[in-house]
Amino acid sequence: MNERVTSRPADRPRLDRHTEVLHSAEVFDGEPGCIASARALADRFLVRLAAEWLAVFGERTRGDLMLAVSELVTNADRYSQGPYLLELEGTAERVSVTVYDSSTALPLFCSPDPARPGGHGMEIVVALCDRLTAERVPVGKRIRAEFELSG
Repeated sequence: MNERVTSRPADRPRLDRHTEVLHSAEVFDGEPGCIASARALADRFLVRLAAEWLAVFGERTRGDLMLAVSELVTNADRYSQGPYLLELEGTAERVSVTVYDSSTALPLFCSPDPARPGGHGMEIVVALCDRLTAERVPVGKRIRAEFELSG
C-alpha cells in the first residue's frame, strides 16, 4: 500500500522567496455546522492574505480554494473517526489547504466517470489545485492541496 500519493509530479522546483507564511488552523469535531465553520475560517484567511500579504487572486481562484476546503473537510468528516484539523498557509505567491484526520486510508484517485454516483470529491480537488499530496502521518493522514497565485 502506498505511503504517499501525489496527483501531479513535482516537475518544477519550488521557489520559496519567503520563509514566513500567513497561517491559520482550527480543529473540528464533526458536529453539525463544521463544514460551514471551516469555510468561514478559510474566507477570513483569504481576506487577511489579500490585506496583509497583498495576495491577488480572482474570484475563480478564490472559489476554487473555497471548494477545495469544502471537499477536503467533507471527506475528513465523512471518512475519519474523531476530530480533524484544517490548516491554511499562504504568501502572495501560493496558498496551501491541508487537512489532517485520524484515518490512515489514503484517498482513491479515480478517473472521471459521470455515471459513478458519488466519489467525485478528490477528482474535483485534483482538477482545482496545482498539486495535491496525500500521505500517512503518525496521527492518520495529511492531504495538502496547493494553489499557485498568478496575481
